[in-house]
Amino acid sequence: MRFVLASASPARLATLRSAGVQPEVLVSDVDEPAATAEAEKRYGALEPAGVALILARAKCEDVAGRDEADDALVLGCDSVLEFEGAAHGKPSDSSDAIARWQRMRGKSGILHSGHWLIDNRDDGTGATFGVTASTVVHFADIDDAEIEAYVATGEPLYVAGAFTVDGLGGPFVTSIEGDYHNVVGVSLPALRELLQEIGISWHELRPAPTESV
Repeated sequence: MRFVLASASPARLATLRSAGVQPEVLVSDVDEPAATAEAEKRYGALEPAGVALILARAKCEDVAGRDEADDALVLGCDSVLEFEGAAHGKPSDSSDAIARWQRMRGKSGILHSGHWLIDNRDDGTGATFGVTASTVVHFADIDDAEIEAYVATGEPLYVAGAFTVDGLGGPFVTSIEGDYHNVVGVSLPALRELLQEIGISWHELRPAPTESV
């Protein structure tokens, strides 16, 4: 069974691999601000969780429409941080990242990861559907020097919410409420449940073990 991940995120890929899944990676060409604007034009103002799902769907559909994704399951993901009622993706630059952390420190946000699955298998269901998983994240009350040093690493510029829990930002996340992997970018339990909806068990995604001679 071919399984395609429509995401450039190395953290998502590493998470799936650590769970025994070896997806092919095809990166989408979706313009995220344009896709969000189009969705808001059609549906009105979106909640942060809705933004994550809309973008996950757009990425999944973009990749699933390519010849390279024929006869495969395709998963698209996108994450946003809900903080003080607004959705935050990647910061625009270092100044933006610093300003965000100065607002977030000592407070909490909700990391939403949208998951969209398209069954492109020749003998599959043709299903296209998704879900958003959400995890509460509590941030440490770090000082300006720590913020500036963290932003100087460059990591916050490439991740939703300007932080990681599995990388250099880990020391600044005091606790979470919910699925850890969801904060990394892909909820394994949510993906398992999506697969179950189309009659696929989790172990079917894992490569068959090779027999030693």
